[in-house]
Amino acid sequence: MSTAFTLNFEKESDNLSFNINDLVKSASEVIVPLGHINSFAARSPWAGLEHQTFEQVARRLKDTCDVDIYPNNTILKSANKKGEVNKKFLEEGMTKWLDIQGLVIPRNIAEQFCRNALELDKQSFDTSEGLGLKQLAKKLSHYMLEIPKNYTVLTYSQRIEQMGKENISEELNLHIIKWCKLYLDESQAVWSMPNREEGLYLAWKAMIQYDPALNHNIRKQLKLLPEDAEHALSEALIELEIPKSKLQDYLEAHLLALPGWAGMILWRSQQATQEEKLLLEYLAVRISLECALVKSYLPLPDPKVEEQVLIEPLLLCWTQWGNMLLSDWAKLSSTEAKARLLLADRFDQFVRNRLWLEAWEKTYEVQLREMITSKQLISVQQTKSVMAQFAFCIDVRSEPFRRQLEKVGPFETFGTAGFFGLPIETTELGSAHCHESLPVMFKPEYKVIEATSDADLKLYKQRENTANSLSHTFKTMKHNMLSNLLLPEISGPWLSLQTLARSFVPQKAGYTMRKMRKKWLHKPSTKLSLDHLHTLDSELPVGFSEKEQVFYARQALKMMGLTDHFAPLVVICGHGSHSTNNPYSSALDCGACGGASSGFNARVLATLCNFPKVREELEKEGILIPKETIFVAAEHITTLDELRFLYVPELSEEAQESFDCIQTKLSKVRDEANAERIVQLPTLDCHYKNPKAEVQRFAEDWSEVRPEWGLARNATFIIGERKLTKECNLEGRAFLHNYQWKNDVNGDILAKIIAGPAKVAQWINLQYYASTVAPHYYGSGNKTTQTITAGIGVMQGNASDLLSGLPWQSVMQSDQEAYHEPLRLLVVIQAPIKHIERLLDLDPVFLQKVQHGWIRLASIDPEGQWKSWS
Repeated sequence: MSTAFTLNFEKESDNLSFNINDLVKSASEVIVPLGHINSFAARSPWAGLEHQTFEQVARRLKDTCDVDIYPNNTILKSANKKGEVNKKFLEEGMTKWLDIQGLVIPRNIAEQFCRNALELDKQSFDTSEGLGLKQLAKKLSHYMLEIPKNYTVLTYSQRIEQMGKENISEELNLHIIKWCKLYLDESQAVWSMPNREEGLYLAWKAMIQYDPALNHNIRKQLKLLPEDAEHALSEALIELEIPKSKLQDYLEAHLLALPGWAGMILWRSQQATQEEKLLLEYLAVRISLECALVKSYLPLPDPKVEEQVLIEPLLLCWTQWGNMLLSDWAKLSSTEAKARLLLADRFDQFVRNRLWLEAWEKTYEVQLREMITSKQLISVQQTKSVMAQFAFCIDVRSEPFRRQLEKVGPFETFGTAGFFGLPIETTELGSAHCHESLPVMFKPEYKVIEATSDADLKLYKQRENTANSLSHTFKTMKHNMLSNLLLPEISGPWLSLQTLARSFVPQKAGYTMRKMRKKWLHKPSTKLSLDHLHTLDSELPVGFSEKEQVFYARQALKMMGLTDHFAPLVVICGHGSHSTNNPYSSALDCGACGGASSGFNARVLATLCNFPKVREELEKEGILIPKETIFVAAEHITTLDELRFLYVPELSEEAQESFDCIQTKLSKVRDEANAERIVQLPTLDCHYKNPKAEVQRFAEDWSEVRPEWGLARNATFIIGERKLTKECNLEGRAFLHNYQWKNDVNGDILAKIIAGPAKVAQWINLQYYASTVAPHYYGSGNKTTQTITAGIGVMQGNASDLLSGLPWQSVMQSDQEAYHEPLRLLVVIQAPIKHIERLLDLDPVFLQKVQHGWIRLASIDPEGQWKSWS
């Protein structure tokens, strides 16, 4: 391994050193780790930029990448047409903005200009007075010298493109995409990239000299690069003469050029120590190649010359929105003329879109407040004792199902984080692979293994190997150069029948095939390794100690607010999804846990809560679980609105009665949830005689691009008692987390909710937001034109960025209309104001999110009074 390399600059009597590793680490904040698509986890694309305001990041991305992260006019027009934006809040926002400008200009004139500028149906500028416009602009140009203008650092290849010369930026991207695909490939390539074990940089350096896509001179230059990636990156930066004050900005610009591939590289660098410098190697490859491609254009002109404020557009703004003629400017004093130009410059598209977005968000907040506070007045009498309690994930898809469940019987539901606070890595029966079954922001601390007797396991693995052998053989032949020539003749008849069945009777075909596989495998009864087993020091401990079992059971019950008044049956509900031929199937599972269904975690928690020794210890702490209360585990299948039981131990008489009652009610719950959800999916037929059958078809049809909406339209995270929202139809837009402030004297539970589930909800929210407002950059385009590449993700075509976000079909109702409403998450906390103040004092990270516009905050005090903190 090489030692840390330092950049040395000696220019204009300065002598400053920079550690290249530190620069790369700091620059990596502009991207986020991007894991495999088969373990999709929601992430905010701006998680590392929250020290800046939302508007600052929006301006930077527009300048650097030409990406708009505010909703565009089409989206805003649609929201306005639907009555989702109260113009009163738009006017209030404009007024507050003008109050802090301090411009010497009559208020009524300034207000009228801004009011006209905020209209979404804008007319095109009249440029008929072109000569007079240019003369006036030249005359007023000295006023604009005092307007500060941020300078955005671009890569040299981007600057050359802006100068109207060759499109070196696109050429550079194509080369980098090619080498990233080769290096990261895990399943698609027949022949893998040579020397991969030596790292990206050395493997690339060994092969680049033979790349026919580059001319001889460039290959000759690249052949002479240093053997060390740090040295190569440093030499390239010095040769390009990047100013020392712009080094980090320059690295960031390169990372933002292909944030998907860079994000995958960053994720890989975090998975294993042998690849910890992989991102540095990526930048060494990219910038060394850029240096060779742009060498003939050096030196480039000073970029600051290109960044001048243009006065003509400002004058045209006043012509359109201020009803001014060009001749009117001569009548103004120099002070007022400058003030008007400043107003037009400051009240730009970013400010206008921000005001529209904030008005939209405020309108939603007020509508939510009115719904919750009005429903609180309704007194609901509990006529029967609760027969069963259900703990669901906070996922927005749980809300409609919980609402329907509460309607049909004496049932009570709770919301909590879907991994139930268990930091575990799971190994399912017969599998040699482990899966981290917890949010990606955490690391597992324990391993839980699903096991059975040796005899049963042997038979099960034999049946599983037989079932998998055909697909394994098919894949092997497909990737072999000779055998794949025979593959169509061998597999044609069977695949033809399967294709016909899947295409014309997808529901029956899918159900039949799954039933046949399940019957063949005949999975035996299993147990979980929950008692601690001795392991090697290098491995995670298998199972928990008795103290740890009590700790995680207690923590889970307290987090969901279930510490007394237990029903005879408590159902811990994980959740998952079911779809066919869907690269994004894992994105429909738990949005936090890398595509893992949380049913396994539900079973672990339910089993722990049934342990007599755990109950004895909990009783000592005041959590008395009656003997007749039994915990069971289930899984909520969101695509089908179905509850499947995974773990049902021997039940008490009371619990059996509750279980039987549930079984009689679930069919109605499913039908009602199906009927509510199916009409929201855009299809040719909006009137279904049998919603249940149609929902099943959506899940089984391999041509279906939208099996469900996932977490689209998520908008709020409500932390409080269930009775606060029980009578509200939140339309599947709310993350619901139970919380009782009276039982949280020190605020520890609220702090954990904010640091964990609320953070995950914010990541989900901003990923949907980004995929809607900038689908070409943060989304993944149309599913029908995607290409699965290297076994790790998707591209559009064969040479695009690795697409990190959600597909078009997950956020759009049609080509013209968005289904997801891009609103930043509103966190609502039911607690006294002093509790919220304490939270903000003790959690500066959350406070920063609120102050910088990455999240919105409101609270409801014990008297039902609503307060907005944003």
